[in-house]
Amino acid sequence: MRAQEIAFLKLVQGDKQFQVPLYQRTYSWGREQLKRLWEDVGELADQHMSGETTAPHFLGSVVLAPGQIQAGGVQRWLVVDGQQRLTTLMLAFTALRDHLKESGDSRAADRVHRQVLVNEFHEGPDHYRLLPTQADREAYTACVQSRAEAGGGDNIGVAYRFFRGALAEGHEAGDERWTTTVETVLKDLLSIVEITAEPGDNVYRIFESINNTGVGLSQSDLLRNYVFMLLPKRGERIYQELWLPMQQSLGPKNLELLVWLDLVVRGHYKTKQSEIYREQQKRLQPLTGDEDALQREIEQLAERSRRFLRIVDPAREQSSALRAVLERLASWGGQTHYPLALHLLDLLDAGTTTPEDAARALGYVESYLVRRLICQTPTSNLNRIFMEAPKELETDRSAAEAVRRFLSGRRRRWPSNEEVREAIRTKPFYWSGRPPQRNHILRRLEESYLASEPVDFAKASLSVEHVLPQRPAPAWFDLLADETEPGQTPQELHDLLVHTLGNLTLTGDNAKLSNHPFERKQQILDSSALRMNLEISSAQRWGKTEILDRADRLADRAVELWPGPIGGVRPADEESPGWAELRAALVAMPTGTWTTYGDVAELIGSHPVPVGAYLGANTAVIGAYRVLTVEGKVSPAFRWADGSDRPPPQELLTSEGVRFDSLGRAHHSQRLSATELATLLGKDVAQQTAQDPLPEGEDAAASERFRSQLRGNWPDAYGGVVAVLDFWRRQGGHVTYGRHEETSCFPMLDAGTGRRPHLVWPVGIYPVSGTVEVVFQYLKTRSPFDDMEQRRELLTRLNKIDGIQLPEAKLELRPSFPVRVFTEHVEEICEVLDWFVHTAALDLARRDD
Repeated sequence: MRAQEIAFLKLVQGDKQFQVPLYQRTYSWGREQLKRLWEDVGELADQHMSGETTAPHFLGSVVLAPGQIQAGGVQRWLVVDGQQRLTTLMLAFTALRDHLKESGDSRAADRVHRQVLVNEFHEGPDHYRLLPTQADREAYTACVQSRAEAGGGDNIGVAYRFFRGALAEGHEAGDERWTTTVETVLKDLLSIVEITAEPGDNVYRIFESINNTGVGLSQSDLLRNYVFMLLPKRGERIYQELWLPMQQSLGPKNLELLVWLDLVVRGHYKTKQSEIYREQQKRLQPLTGDEDALQREIEQLAERSRRFLRIVDPAREQSSALRAVLERLASWGGQTHYPLALHLLDLLDAGTTTPEDAARALGYVESYLVRRLICQTPTSNLNRIFMEAPKELETDRSAAEAVRRFLSGRRRRWPSNEEVREAIRTKPFYWSGRPPQRNHILRRLEESYLASEPVDFAKASLSVEHVLPQRPAPAWFDLLADETEPGQTPQELHDLLVHTLGNLTLTGDNAKLSNHPFERKQQILDSSALRMNLEISSAQRWGKTEILDRADRLADRAVELWPGPIGGVRPADEESPGWAELRAALVAMPTGTWTTYGDVAELIGSHPVPVGAYLGANTAVIGAYRVLTVEGKVSPAFRWADGSDRPPPQELLTSEGVRFDSLGRAHHSQRLSATELATLLGKDVAQQTAQDPLPEGEDAAASERFRSQLRGNWPDAYGGVVAVLDFWRRQGGHVTYGRHEETSCFPMLDAGTGRRPHLVWPVGIYPVSGTVEVVFQYLKTRSPFDDMEQRRELLTRLNKIDGIQLPEAKLELRPSFPVRVFTEHVEEICEVLDWFVHTAALDLARRDD
């Protein structure tokens, strides 16, 4: 085998084709991997534009084996390893080409197409530089050919849409050189090691050996080996006295994190965690031969490790004020604040600040993080901000004042009091951040009431509850009908209010509260130990007025608890973060879907009217034509910009696969709700744990509630649902039930072993609302349905049943069909479930081998 480091453009140029063999898995990169790659591309672009010397960024290796060459044909290479990064970069180039074309630079678009994506003078399969595995081929070639269906719901489509959005946002924020610089980075500054097998090598054996290697050395292992190689005389003593105790107290992961933080607080804030060893080696190399200096370095690292332990385990901090804020940040979760917190503890131990001042400084950090979450400020660049802080803080003032001045910088987006108040009234807080962060904010708000007998949150098992329910009974809609605006339905008003902070509280009684009428909720909340719940229970009713009034009261507490930036007013020319989220949501929409102005408004915490005005004035926003009225019609006010040659929106949507009826209304099954848009953006919108099916066997009381609700609401479907569930039990499955007032039902299958359960379930049945959710969102994380082709097969089989029309674009979501389908199609549904069980059993047999 031969190996060489090579720029991506040089790897792919020429009459050649990279074929992904059948034994490779399908394309599987997700949003997190794509974001990490794009952050690297962005950093390289920034360095290049600022004139810095830009070293190529190493992406990894690609292992290739020569294929057959036919006379006049292309040189074929089998991709033995590295197909994920190779496919990702090709998709980035398809997005770049389309971005250049839409920006009016057709010459540059053509250049990218010919240089990277295709073999210009070859036709058929030979036309493509990359030929993915069969399951991905159609989706990939749709992107290369710019077909209407490009950007579907599979991972290929997700990656293409991700890069389209990233390029659009970068172009909006950057200068005119930005897109050209990104092209340079992708072509010339991403480095890959090309490993080429020789003819006759056993390609599959190579693949096996690459993917079955043992655990490699970590960055801290490499550094330890290097340092002690430089300590031939004192190494054993220093290892026993300094390194080993540090390693044992921190553990391997935290030790590696410390070695990276050590670089960051020294000012090397651009260092990635994958580059720790190389950067530390570069820093320590001049000390070669000076064992005194090397010993001092290790002593300093050991001292810093003790400070780091106070961050990850605040109980070690002696100052009560500092310990309290470190505990709050630990409760918040994540490692974003670590560089700044470690720097402040360095200052404290050096005697240049006090515990009280460091506590105030970290209090500003908490405020910065909380306010950004409440206002749903994008988290991009957040890590970089905190990595830059140790180097950028002013040293001629107190640490607290320096931190507040640093975080108040214009490009660092610390929301003002006005923004916090507006966000609490309008933003869907329930979809913000992670569950521990939402609980943290509600807990701090509760503590601000200064109850004489405060709740012990460490012992209490509390979760977030919606006062106005997520799935309300008709009585709730009757109440909301009195407060709707002209042209607004009670459902639309409900959707704008339900997830806002004014409608949320903490309780241990979620299952009891559920979607009861407010009068019953009052009785339960009135016995709560939480002051915020007693305040809710004192209300006479619970509708729009009460939710907004409570939002204003909570906002008063929030701006007191979490102080704002210096100045405290958002610059007039600064765009609201809601519009960036709108653009991201429209880019995330798979081809063949549509949404409404109301759904987008619910997502970003706005109102359908300003959403419509924004899109009407910005029709060039990617996917703007996919936003329709609540009836599924193109808005009469939507017009392409003058001079545009794009077809009418309905014609464009039809070409993408959206179905319209004779009245020009898009099919409801292809509509993406606000919840589904939030899911596509990676927000935490999963149902609460209490509603998820659990392997508890069958609950007779819950079963009776489910049957009673189904019989009462959908009597025609009752016999069919019962027959299907009986069939499921005969196939070896069991049935579990949800714990809320609408007792949902889940046919479960344990496709695992006695030692390792492996639960899968195809649907959830809701007996009041009359919907059957196909749970692709859960199945995509469970074998064998983590394979997109298996989920697609399930969708195809269901769609053969009259009354079921699940769009392929929702293979990552939870599309639904009406429960009335069970009335006449029991046999067909049972056939699909039989296939589901058989597929899971075959997978179990394969995993047992």
